[in-house]
Amino acid sequence: MITSLHNPKVRWIKALQSQPRRRNEEGVFVVEGVRLAEEVLRSGWPVELGLFVPSPDERRRRLVAELCQRGVNLEEVSLSVLRAISETETPQGILLVVKQQSLPLPEKPSFTLLVDSVRDPGNLGSILRTAAAAAVEAVILPPATVDVYSPKVVRAGMGAHFRLPILRLSWEEIERLIQRHCLTVFLAEAQGEVAYDQADFRQPFLLIIGGEAEGASPKARALAHRRVFIPMPGGTESLNAAVSAGILIFEAIRQRTRPSIA
Repeated sequence: MITSLHNPKVRWIKALQSQPRRRNEEGVFVVEGVRLAEEVLRSGWPVELGLFVPSPDERRRRLVAELCQRGVNLEEVSLSVLRAISETETPQGILLVVKQQSLPLPEKPSFTLLVDSVRDPGNLGSILRTAAAAAVEAVILPPATVDVYSPKVVRAGMGAHFRLPILRLSWEEIERLIQRHCLTVFLAEAQGEVAYDQADFRQPFLLIIGGEAEGASPKARALAHRRVFIPMPGGTESLNAAVSAGILIFEAIRQRTRPSIA
């Protein structure tokens, strides 16, 4: 059992939790908790290392046993060690270091989301969770958006990382993708020109959701063909980025699954 915070594996995980550059250089990220660990197993993503605290809980015991069967390098640790390296207030007794990888973009994407300049990890994670629930075909993240493998993004995403193509692209790559697939680009903007339920989301499209404070960046705005807004009769200036994304994504679902309903 690992009981020292000076253990090299413990120090490595602490660095991964706090340093985006370290995560991306090594191509790994940290997953905490039983539910997300189960998502990792279901998805078949490769696991570099697992730490666990022994428990009589049957669900956790089964999870640890299955990880062992798959040949995962597992280390038993003390509860004090897990608490020290965990990003949650109440650790669930298991933590995995998982390889970063991206699911492939569909051959002909027609329902794509671009999340630009969103810097709040909870917002990005919530957007990813919503996109996965709605079967969005891909999420694109330009350089200014918060690290998708941040511990808070991973927790808020609730497994979306393992079910959703998430592509970190440059603006030049994004522009080429739009042109190659003939995507109509909609920008969500409070001062838009067309109400969100009047926009045509039945065509192949890319939807841009901008950041919490200043909205979309100039580079994102330059890509837009149409600007859509969500009417707010209560007089509120703007909505949370994750809330806006959810409204627009599910309006697109409504149109694409029930196109005859106005």
